[in-house]
Amino acid sequence: MKPILIIEDEKDIVDLIAYHLKQNGFPVIFALDGPSGLEKARKESPALIILDLMLPGIDGKDICRALKTNSATKSIPILMLTAKTEEVDRVVGFELGADDYVTKPFSPKELVLRVKAILRRVSQPLDEKQSIKIGDLLIDIDRYHVSFKKGSIKLTSTEFKLLVELALNKGRVLSRDHLLDKVWGYTYEGYSRTIDTHIRRLREKLGLAGDYIETIRGIGYRLRDE
Repeated sequence: MKPILIIEDEKDIVDLIAYHLKQNGFPVIFALDGPSGLEKARKESPALIILDLMLPGIDGKDICRALKTNSATKSIPILMLTAKTEEVDRVVGFELGADDYVTKPFSPKELVLRVKAILRRVSQPLDEKQSIKIGDLLIDIDRYHVSFKKGSIKLTSTEFKLLVELALNKGRVLSRDHLLDKVWGYTYEGYSRTIDTHIRRLREKLGLAGDYIETIRGIGYRLRDE
């Protein structure tokens, strides 16, 4: 089993996370600064990285950017760990390709559940269908590619999975809890805004095709069929 890499400069937090991960059967390695963390990520190719946003040497955003733009490491899932709670920090992390985030102070049990959900999600195939076409929007599931009027649209892995879930259920209203469960692999009170943040970014990236995604007030979202 590949290890989980913790990149965090506070040793007591590293020890806390490592203890709970090991209790659940996960091997763990760690780094206490940005440069050594990036080196271990490249050398060890871990199953998942728990990445602190604020690090000495190289900050978490730059590490995430470096890993996600390298073909050898871009598929490694990243769980952001940060003391910052402002929405802009979460958006930046997601935009760089992070799969999820946890803010300090955090529940170790919740963090382990997030880790399990991410690993379960990345190990499962999306669907047997190879592509979905809605108007001029084409979602090629097999190639992880989205285009609108033949123009390519670059999405993060989570944004892509969210769009696919909406597309597979086009015409149906999907609740935030449903999307959290299907895309992120968990439901947790207070994290429904994660959906809203991703939907907003997804609409922006889709451009005119973003109008296909409808907000159903008080319930969730629906991808209309043209």
